[in-house]
Amino acid sequence: MKRKAYKDALLKAQIDLVDLQRHVIAEYKRLLVIFEGRDASGKDGTIKRIVAHQSPRETRVVALGKPTERDRSSWYFQRYVEHLPANSEIALFNRSWYNRAGVEKVMGYCTDRQYEAFLADVGPFEQIVVDDGLILLKYYLDVTKSEQAARLEDRRQNPLKTWKISPIDAVALEKWDDYSVARNRMLAATGDQQTWRVVRADNKRELRLAVIWDILRSIDCGGYTHAVPDRDPDMLRHWSGSEADQSFLAS
Repeated sequence: MKRKAYKDALLKAQIDLVDLQRHVIAEYKRLLVIFEGRDASGKDGTIKRIVAHQSPRETRVVALGKPTERDRSSWYFQRYVEHLPANSEIALFNRSWYNRAGVEKVMGYCTDRQYEAFLADVGPFEQIVVDDGLILLKYYLDVTKSEQAARLEDRRQNPLKTWKISPIDAVALEKWDDYSVARNRMLAATGDQQTWRVVRADNKRELRLAVIWDILRSIDCGGYTHAVPDRDPDMLRHWSGSEADQSFLAS
């Protein structure tokens, strides 16, 4: 996508996001958008474009650090619950409770028992909060190995991005296959009640637009200022676990 076409489309999408937020505020909705994916898959940049013109009073980005000793001795979901949106709020989780199904599993930060318990508990947990009125959208940004390698190298070389570097980055490529196995298990085990949206993330511009448009399509607010394009199944899929979905994933 050319830069001008992208900028024009993004501006229209962001105006529609303002329409969406006005609806969320007026109707006392609670919207939670979860972003998961490998390191350097584009979570930060996508969230940045979503919140760029949103009201800071009703919009929160949640990116939790390492759990404290108290966190580790509490119910696993407890530290996330306090960040769930209240009425008229939108919250965006840059990684979420699904850390346990990805980073924690691959890096050995949780036991097998904790991991299996999470996979069994997360569906009922999400159903409870959805039944209580929360609108929950879950996105997994799927980047290819070559693109991840290029982005991780850019982090190391670009002085404006060095803050993103973490010890986990150093082994992201080495543990590529382990993360693929964890991703596949997570999608298979946790998407029945609250559907995953899997998005191809190699093209950042198309990624950002695909996610924003999907958010807009997912919530009926009585119409938007600009028409929202139909979903492109070659860019974003609502995960069902079908053979076509499986082939959609970066190997």
